[in-house]
Amino acid sequence: MTVHTGPQRTRLLRHVATPLAVTVVLVALFAWVGTLRLDSIESRTLNAGYLLDRTREHLVLTVTSSALVALLAIPTAIAAYRVRSRVVKAVVIALGNIGQATPAVGVVILLAIVWRTGFTTALVSLVAYCFLPVLRNTLTGLEQVDAATREAALGMGMTPRQVLWRVELPLASPVILAGLRTALVFSVGVATIATFINAGGLGDMIINGLKLQRFSVLLVGAVLVAAIAVLIDWAAGLVEDWTRPRGL
Repeated sequence: MTVHTGPQRTRLLRHVATPLAVTVVLVALFAWVGTLRLDSIESRTLNAGYLLDRTREHLVLTVTSSALVALLAIPTAIAAYRVRSRVVKAVVIALGNIGQATPAVGVVILLAIVWRTGFTTALVSLVAYCFLPVLRNTLTGLEQVDAATREAALGMGMTPRQVLWRVELPLASPVILAGLRTALVFSVGVATIATFINAGGLGDMIINGLKLQRFSVLLVGAVLVAAIAVLIDWAAGLVEDWTRPRGL
């Protein structure tokens, strides 16, 4: 029989509590919607097909943008770290900060004006807005690796490249994953603005609920966005726990 210690029990409870709480909230929400007498506008929105389509669009935007951020920001941070130049690091962070320094809706609308509307523009906007957390966390994680550990690895005959891949990146992985986790949650929220440039997502429901004064549509859209954000944060937390090097 398996005996769970205090920390293990707490971790297990935390892992189970989040999806359970989200499930309870969603069941209660749709049970309430089921008691309403929906008009024609609400019926076209609050049905399984429409909700699944908007949720799928939202998830595609979120996951794709986060994957692109990881593919771009992590190598950029590694390159800046290996150059060992404060000037290069400052320039890289300043460039990464451009997207997040501008209000999210400003980034989306500006790109739509100078480029075009649609999914691609929304995707580029999300990548620009979520780039900085991953970039900064990757640099911070690598810089926090103990110098003695690095020197010991070099003393064992490892090349600088081997030290990077076998020592520095594994030790920095918790901080890097925390940055990715932040970027994912940012993406979920900012993706709601994609509706302004015809990129779909659950923002359609929120905006339509506001414009047409349909509280049920607005509430369902907002709760679904919040549920996705919570579940993604929960899943990213599980990945952090599973990939954390032993002893950290």
